[in-house]
Amino acid sequence: MSRLAKKPIHVPPGVEVTLSGKSVIQVKGPRGSLKVELHPGISASYEEGVIALSFDETKQEKSFYGLDSARVKNAVTDVVAGYTKKLELVGVGYRAALRGNMVEMTLGYSHPVQLSIPQGVKVEIDKNTVVVVSGFDRQVVGQFAASLRAARPPEPYKGKGIRYDGEQIVRKAGKSAKK
Repeated sequence: MSRLAKKPIHVPPGVEVTLSGKSVIQVKGPRGSLKVELHPGISASYEEGVIALSFDETKQEKSFYGLDSARVKNAVTDVVAGYTKKLELVGVGYRAALRGNMVEMTLGYSHPVQLSIPQGVKVEIDKNTVVVVSGFDRQVVGQFAASLRAARPPEPYKGKGIRYDGEQIVRKAGKSAKK
């Protein structure tokens, strides 16, 4: 069982928390509002700027207790500060550009790859090779960044592809000639 989940979640000033029953938490902040639905058997209480989660003592509720606690903590921090993922395009001729509500990337294919930007997500492109995805919903930002990366994942021989900022690619040795 998660020890971090036992700690209460402190709500910063300027954030509204409403409970619908004991299993739905609505968090509103300066960047937007998020709704977190807890798993059955896990309940929440909100008093004086502190959210506390409790659960039934069954094996399944124990397994979801830490997950739901992390989801509520992330919702509280994301409506205040937001969430950002940074991707790097590595390769000769690899570049990205914004075309209206689309991200268009040239990745060495015979055609450009185009992906539409979801609602609530902001995309910035620096120097044609750095894509910054930001928003207030961690799940949507992470999923869109993963779909961008899936267009050309990094390969282990030359290291070309789209990688997250700071991601280390384990390089493999190529074929070597016998002597």
